[in-house]
Amino acid sequence: MRRWNGWGEESIEVKLPHTAIRYLNDYLGSVHPEPDCSLDDVISLIPPSRLPPHPLISCDSEDRLRHSRGQSLPDWIALRSGKIDIFPDGVAYPKNEEEIKDLFTYSRQNAICLIPYGGGTSVVGHINPNQLDIPSVALDLSRLNNFHDLDKTSQIAKFGAGIRGPDLEQRLHREGYTLGHFPQSFEYSTLGGWVATRSCGQQSHYYGRIEDMFAGGQLISPAGTIKLLPFPASAAGPDLRQIILGSEGRFGVLTEVIVRVKPLPEVEEFYGVFFHDWESGYKAVKEIAQSDIPVSMLRLSDPEETQVTLALSDDGKMVPLGKQVLKFLGYSQGYCLLIYAITARKKHAGNIRAAVSSILRKNRGLGSGKFIGNKWRHTRFSTPYLRNSIWEYGLALDTLETAVSWNQIRSLCQAVKGSIRNALSNQNEKVLVFSHLSHVYNYGASVYFTYLFRRSSDPGLTLHHWYIIKSAASQSILDYGGTISHQHGVGLDHIPYLSQEKGQLGMQTLENLSKTFDPDGILNPGVLIPDANKFRDER
Repeated sequence: MRRWNGWGEESIEVKLPHTAIRYLNDYLGSVHPEPDCSLDDVISLIPPSRLPPHPLISCDSEDRLRHSRGQSLPDWIALRSGKIDIFPDGVAYPKNEEEIKDLFTYSRQNAICLIPYGGGTSVVGHINPNQLDIPSVALDLSRLNNFHDLDKTSQIAKFGAGIRGPDLEQRLHREGYTLGHFPQSFEYSTLGGWVATRSCGQQSHYYGRIEDMFAGGQLISPAGTIKLLPFPASAAGPDLRQIILGSEGRFGVLTEVIVRVKPLPEVEEFYGVFFHDWESGYKAVKEIAQSDIPVSMLRLSDPEETQVTLALSDDGKMVPLGKQVLKFLGYSQGYCLLIYAITARKKHAGNIRAAVSSILRKNRGLGSGKFIGNKWRHTRFSTPYLRNSIWEYGLALDTLETAVSWNQIRSLCQAVKGSIRNALSNQNEKVLVFSHLSHVYNYGASVYFTYLFRRSSDPGLTLHHWYIIKSAASQSILDYGGTISHQHGVGLDHIPYLSQEKGQLGMQTLENLSKTFDPDGILNPGVLIPDANKFRDER
C-alpha cells in the first residue's frame, strides 16, 4: 500500500548511509526530530462531508485524506503534523466520459468544485483543495487506464489518461515499443498528468518532452468535448493541443491521450564522467548539446551535489577509495560528476560514443565507465524514498527548477543558490543547497535545485522557513531571466510569480480560456489562474 504521508510504498525503505548522516550533521548541525501524527489521529480530525449523496462518490475519511495533498514540502508538513486545514469532501472514481459528464452536472447543481487527480505526485499544489466555503471532490482518474490501440505503421498509441508510467511502458514493450518518458515520479504519475503539467522525462534529449509526444486525444470540459486528431502536422489555425498542454485541470479532464512512440532501442548505456570543476563540465555539456550529438541524457552535478551523491551512494569502502583515486589524479574539492546516456541503434552507437568522448577529453573529463551511470539508472526511481528517511532523521527537503538560456546559466545558478543558502541566516539556520543541469537544449538548459534544512518542533515554523526560501529563490529565478517552472508546473505554489512571466495580457488570455471551457468555474479553482477562489458570478 502507498504511504499516506510520504513517498512510495510502505514496504519500501531506503535508509540514509552513515556517510550521508555524517555529511549532513557536519553541515547543518545536530537534529532533534519530532514524532509524526498517526494515521488514526489525522482521520479523527477530518470533518464530516458536506456533499449530497452521489453513487460515484466515496465520502470515506481515509479515502479523503489520501486525496487531500500531493508531494510538495508544504504537503508533507501538513500530513506529517496533522495540521491539514481543508480536505476534499469526497472522492469520485469515474470509469468513462459519461460518468465524468454526470459529475459535472452534479457539481454545477450543488456548487461543488472538482479537482482532477492523477497519481498524486504534484510538488507544487496541483491537487490541493483551497476553499473552505465550497465543498470539493477529488476526481480520481485511475480507472481510465486502458490501452486502446497501437498503430505500428504510424507509430502512435492511444491510452486512457489515467494509466501510470510502468503500466504504459509494459504494454508498449510487449509490442517492441516505448514512449521513453521517465520523470522521477514515473512509477506513480499518469499519462494525463504528464500532459496537463507539461512534464519532462529524464531522457528527453532523445525522446523529447511530453509536448513532443502528445499527438492528440480527448478532453471533456463542462462546456463540451474536444477531440484532437493525431495529424503529423497542420496549419489549420492555432494548435489546440498547446492549450491542453499545461492546463493543469482548469479547462477540462483528459480521458484519452494519443502519443507518438518509438521502437525499443537496441543500445542503452549510462556513463559517469568527472570534471576538475563545474566550468569545464558546463563547456562540455553545452558543446555536446549544440553539436546535435544524439545522446539521450546529460546531467551535470555541481560540486556540492557531487559530494552528496557520493555520500548517498555507498556506506563502505568504495567511495573513500574512489575519492583517493580522484585526488591522486589531480581532482581536488571542486570536481563535478556528469552522467550521460546513449540511446540508439547499434549501427549509430559507436559514432555517438566517439563524438561525446572527443568533447569530454577536450575539457579534461575523466571517464569512469558504466559503473556510476548504471548505479544511477538502477536507483533513479528509488531516490525519492530518501525523502522519507531524511524527514524522519529531522530534516526538510525540497526541490525547485527552472530553465534559462546558456548565457544566463552561470549567473542564475550563483544567484539562486546564494538566495537559498542565505535565506534563513536571520533565523540562525543553515541551508544546504546543490544543483544540476538536468535537461539541455541548443539554446539553454534546465537547472534543478535541491535544498535541505533542519525541521523545527513547530510545523508552522518549518513551513515559514520553506516560504522564505521558496520566495527568495523564485524571485532570483525571475530576476535572472529563468522560467518559474521547467517541468513541475504552476499549481498553487507558483501562482504569485506567474504574471511576471506571462504579463497582464497573457494572464487575461488564460482567464478567458478558463471561462470558455469552464463557465461556472467548477474545475480546480485557484490553480494556474489566480481567480477569486469561488464560483463565478455568471452562475
